[in-house]
Amino acid sequence: MPKRAGALALLGAAMMATAAAAQTADFKIGISERVNTVLAMWMADAAGLYRAQGLNVQIINMNGGSHGAQELAAGHIDVMHVGLSSVVRLNRGGADLRFIASLSNVIRFTFFSAPDVKTAADLRGGAVGVSTFGSESDATVTLALARLGLTRADVTLREYGSGTKRIEAVQSGAIKATAVNEPVTSIARERGLYPLVDLAAENIPWLFSGLVVKKDYLDRHRDVLERFVRATIEGNYIALTDEKRAKDVLAKGAHIQTTKILDISYADFKHQSPPDLMPVRAGADNIIAQFPADVSRKVEDYVDTSLLDALKKDGTLAALQKKYPRAK
Repeated sequence: MPKRAGALALLGAAMMATAAAAQTADFKIGISERVNTVLAMWMADAAGLYRAQGLNVQIINMNGGSHGAQELAAGHIDVMHVGLSSVVRLNRGGADLRFIASLSNVIRFTFFSAPDVKTAADLRGGAVGVSTFGSESDATVTLALARLGLTRADVTLREYGSGTKRIEAVQSGAIKATAVNEPVTSIARERGLYPLVDLAAENIPWLFSGLVVKKDYLDRHRDVLERFVRATIEGNYIALTDEKRAKDVLAKGAHIQTTKILDISYADFKHQSPPDLMPVRAGADNIIAQFPADVSRKVEDYVDTSLLDALKKDGTLAALQKKYPRAK
């Protein structure tokens, strides 16, 4: 190759590399804790889907959904893995967050107690642990207590962080009960804790876990978020259709060490995960109904499906359904 042509080729390559770098966006994802509802994002990251979309992603454990939502509202992260309850609570206080995609449209909590706490009378007056106040573990305590004929006034609520820490607190006697989801649910069963109320078995519509952003970020960075959502949906499809690959990623991400717990946690993921991450209206309505009357009853004040609608309109969702036909 002539020197001039070689120089031009190198210059062209450098210009292309510079352009690609200019399009790459740093993107921070907060997760509530290492649970199976994060699998779509772990898979998208492991499969290189975020990189392919020009996203330099960092996944950060925020040790609690509502705490992470507060960090999101403060602008410290770009998207948060959290349920709609935190969105409604923070928006009520002046934030402007939007739930843009769902990772679970049903409650996945089981309410566990110490082996000697098997009735409402045993629980009354005791302490109940939640991850953080305002989180889904906090919001759904009301439902679990109602199944026992109790109210929040009948117990003392305490923040205890991750699901693992909460079941350890039950074991030590620091609290009498707590609600956890997979893989911590299986760990609680293995340790002999008592499933006082199984909300997961009821399949209650609930925007239990999803992707949440600030509305002004959504308005200003729609392209970045559309690329993020596109990659996450494909990660979800891979996780739903390639069991071996999904279990490898789930075991690493959630620090699962036994085959039994891994099998249960993956089956639970498949049961609850909507392939296209589309939220259900009933799930939003059920959460909003838990709040006082001064809270807006308009779902659009909390949920924005415009990115998903755009991916449906441009054929992306149909193409993924065709590419991964086994995902149901």
